[in-house]
Amino acid sequence: MNTIVVWGAASGLGAAMVDYFHHQGENVIAVARNPSKNPRLQALGIPSISCDATDAQQVEKAVAAIPADAWVVSTMGSFHADVPVDYIGHRYLINALEQHQIQRFLLVTSLGCGDSWQYLSDAAKKGFGAAVREKSLAEAWLQSSTLDYTILRPGGLKDGDVTNDGELSQHTEVHGLIHRSEVAKLALQLFADKTSIGEIYQCIDPTLTW
Repeated sequence: MNTIVVWGAASGLGAAMVDYFHHQGENVIAVARNPSKNPRLQALGIPSISCDATDAQQVEKAVAAIPADAWVVSTMGSFHADVPVDYIGHRYLINALEQHQIQRFLLVTSLGCGDSWQYLSDAAKKGFGAAVREKSLAEAWLQSSTLDYTILRPGGLKDGDVTNDGELSQHTEVHGLIHRSEVAKLALQLFADKTSIGEIYQCIDPTLTW
């Protein structure tokens, strides 16, 4: 059993990861600004840490409470927030993980980040390009860190069960959708694969349609 710490666990992809990891028998710790927003945490008996990741001191305190051998994954993101968490929150988190020598970290961003910006449509760039650019900054900060990192860029996220049809790829243009639970499955697969350290992957489920 591994200890997996999920940042952004109150909703969306983070909440789906908490559920999936728990049901795979992993020891899960949930971190969120407001963990009570996810009633499943209490229902499943999952310990939680309240942390505003845009506050460096709160991030430092939260990371200090994490086991040194934990696997850490972050799905944190914000849309049109006054202080977006996408970059600064991850910068604080990465710095704190380095300080406490917690090495294994998986950062979930999105298609369009980094070198895949060129494949994002003009409409997408106009609609949520600012958030993608923030996430790209987080990727760059992570890539220059000392952590054993993996970056995962999923396509459009939907609710739904694991399909076992999600595909990981690298260095190619992809577009599409994927269930949040399927991203969780692929994330756990990447955690267990040491060859994924230092790599960037994208993932979609080609069986899903818009």
